[in-house]
Amino acid sequence: MQHPIPRLVVIASAALAMIGYGTGFEAAEQDAEVTYKVQPLSSLGGNSSRGNGVNDWGLVTGFSNLTDDAARRATLWFHGHQIELRTLGGTNSSVAWSGQNNSGLVVGIAQSDKLQTRRDGWSCRAFFPAPDRAKYTCLGFVWEWGRMRPLPTLGGDNGFAASANNTRQVVGWAETTVVDPSCTFPDQLQFRAVLWDLHTNQTLELPPFDGDSSGAATAISDRGQVVGISGDCDQSVGRRTARHAVLWEDGTVKDLGNLGADTWNTPTAITKDGDIIVGFANAPGADPDDPGFRAWLWTERHDIACPKLPGTNICDLGTLDDGNGTAEAWGVNGRGQVVGTSCSPTGNCRAFLWENGGMKDLDLLKGNYPHLLLNAMDINNLGQITGRAQTSSGFEAFIATPKRRN
Repeated sequence: MQHPIPRLVVIASAALAMIGYGTGFEAAEQDAEVTYKVQPLSSLGGNSSRGNGVNDWGLVTGFSNLTDDAARRATLWFHGHQIELRTLGGTNSSVAWSGQNNSGLVVGIAQSDKLQTRRDGWSCRAFFPAPDRAKYTCLGFVWEWGRMRPLPTLGGDNGFAASANNTRQVVGWAETTVVDPSCTFPDQLQFRAVLWDLHTNQTLELPPFDGDSSGAATAISDRGQVVGISGDCDQSVGRRTARHAVLWEDGTVKDLGNLGADTWNTPTAITKDGDIIVGFANAPGADPDDPGFRAWLWTERHDIACPKLPGTNICDLGTLDDGNGTAEAWGVNGRGQVVGTSCSPTGNCRAFLWENGGMKDLDLLKGNYPHLLLNAMDINNLGQITGRAQTSSGFEAFIATPKRRN
């Protein structure tokens, strides 16, 4: 049986094309003072769900735990409908990054029925719950028209799909068969950034920055510009693998710069036009094993009001605590609105919205929604935001839609 969500998305996409849809900024003026109508998204029975991506039609992608919280499933939400995407034979799946485009193509990670060959559990271990987070090999997947299929690796047993654009290109990273001495024990095999072109069925390896051995692609624009990390093999989750935040464009790889440290330099999102990139990085002097994350924005546009570091196109977005604490940027739209999470020095975290040069506490703009808006993970071109709220029993996914303040 065909699921209702892709059919609705295709109908919406056709209508969008017929009316000559552009940026979608008509729905909210950039300088208007707004609050948000926050709607909770249903769970699969467990106590932890999160929206990680929202496209321009309000399709939310993310994850939701099953009833006992011992398993997680990739999940879609669309105008009151919810779909559990299941797995590739193992216990867990997730849309761990934004993971979708405007026509209903969804990408993420899922465990297969093959036992894990890496003693560290591969990159997916950070995105799945116990007890089976590292039990099975993990593969990137594509979900279209109600069907999930795995994406090929670079010869190894594991892969990871993070993002897709509107031309059906998917990016992520995959394990190779090369033994890499820069891997941290018990890791052995390096991994590389990958672009999967679904039109040509090609799997393209993206080279790391000069002198690096491993890398990962995290997001892609509609123009085919890819952002990600490059560095050592290390632990297969950030840290020294993210020595460089990089941009792959026109056959070259470019270092985007950093905030003064050479670890955790991680782009998380790029606009559809490829003109704004956001992410997080370790603060200067912070321990790589106890990082102090800072949110950053990279752009060559002159209408984005953020002070760039000398000689770079990158700026520190600050925090909700006057520069103290930490922050991570996770989503950006074509208007230059950025969303993410900011945590105080004592560890109290809140979702933020950065726009027009300033960071706002999204929890203060939530209207009568009763729960703390903890993480903001993505924002679409209509200004809709998805993420996670903290409730009395756990965490629920939400979608927040802007409305004019009366």
